[in-house]
Amino acid sequence: VLYGCGLRVSEVTSLKISDIFFKEKFVSVVGKGNKQRLVPVDDIALEYVLKYLGMRPEPYDKASEDILFLNRSGRRLSRVSVFNMVKRQAMAAGIHKEISPHTFRHSFATHLIENGADLRAVQEMLGHESVLTTEIYTHIDAGKWRHTVLEHHPRK
Repeated sequence: VLYGCGLRVSEVTSLKISDIFFKEKFVSVVGKGNKQRLVPVDDIALEYVLKYLGMRPEPYDKASEDILFLNRSGRRLSRVSVFNMVKRQAMAAGIHKEISPHTFRHSFATHLIENGADLRAVQEMLGHESVLTTEIYTHIDAGKWRHTVLEHHPRK
């Protein structure tokens, strides 16, 4: 869900089961400033969420029942827990670069734009107020930009 939806770690830890619309393939996210947005979610991410729900720990209390991601004790995952999980999985995969949950968000945005997604659509999915934030956020390969200009400029 980190990569599949480009969510912030705080958004992932706050996700509720009722925020996921499996049939419609959307996730309702409450982001910065308590602003709500709908983010499309692909079949692969939904499949993994369903698998997780089949093995999800028992909720600790009534307040945890609708929380999607729980720790072993049945309480909401903390930001630190997510950071630690990402670090552990990166090490297990032999990745020696510095990686964090934000790396997945950054990769999500970069991959969408590199594959032709509209910058404004990516801005909406990320929950950015300004498109400038999205532009800065997604460093695009200079070679791809050059190719785009050469290929599509009217005076080529």
